[in-house]
Amino acid sequence: MTKIEWTEKTWNPMTGCQIVSEGCKHCYAAKMAYRLAAMGLPQYQGVTKKAKNGTIQWTGKIQQIRSALEVPRKTKKKTLFFVNSMSDLFHEDVDTSFLDEVFQVISDTPQHTYQILTKRASQMASYFKNHSVSANVWLGVSVENRKQGIPRIKKLQKIPATVRFLSIEPLLEDLGNIDLKGIHWIIVGGESGNQARPMKEEWVRNIQQQCRKQRVRFFFKQWGTWGPDGVKRSKKVNGGLLEGKIWHQMPKIKQIGDTCRI
Repeated sequence: MTKIEWTEKTWNPMTGCQIVSEGCKHCYAAKMAYRLAAMGLPQYQGVTKKAKNGTIQWTGKIQQIRSALEVPRKTKKKTLFFVNSMSDLFHEDVDTSFLDEVFQVISDTPQHTYQILTKRASQMASYFKNHSVSANVWLGVSVENRKQGIPRIKKLQKIPATVRFLSIEPLLEDLGNIDLKGIHWIIVGGESGNQARPMKEEWVRNIQQQCRKQRVRFFFKQWGTWGPDGVKRSKKVNGGLLEGKIWHQMPKIKQIGDTCRI
């Protein structure tokens, strides 16, 4: 199981990554990978390092874990899988042949649903120029700011997928007006940790209002380290209420034969 509120299980057929934008600055996955390597797990060896200033950083090494490809096949219960919580499936150093293997597993297990999130929207768009998207795949991009995040949306909108979603976490600034045409679901959350950057309530409300107008499902995950009142405290205390409510809207999918429809 996983503590990620919007999925059921994580599936990591690869490990390792690199910083590509502001949203990566305080990557939780790098810190977790460093701890797992220290515990002796072979798939995390060498993918992170501790810098002179004490921060944990990715080394750029990518490990493709073929043994992990069998996990969905061995999972009999229908499951919502978040793919690569510890990496980015569309990292530039991932072999196309390995991507083909991953998507073959996905195609072979139509009982499961797979959520794939990337900051490398160009790589994802390039792959799907020559490959179809299985009906049980949800494709998403991270959108942390205007400069680096917003351009990813346009690339996602051009890919035919059952569900297209945005992970706006950490939300680092007001995103202004967003064209949400073809987007089905948005996740919003603040940053956690001692070095977390603040998220303002008006930024969240702006996204929520646009979701209402454009009929996009809205999932508010958490405030993170900074509360809606601008006070820094534990993320557990800040919680995840917006307007006094829990907003955990999810896409509603109907299974029709071997395809899915919203």
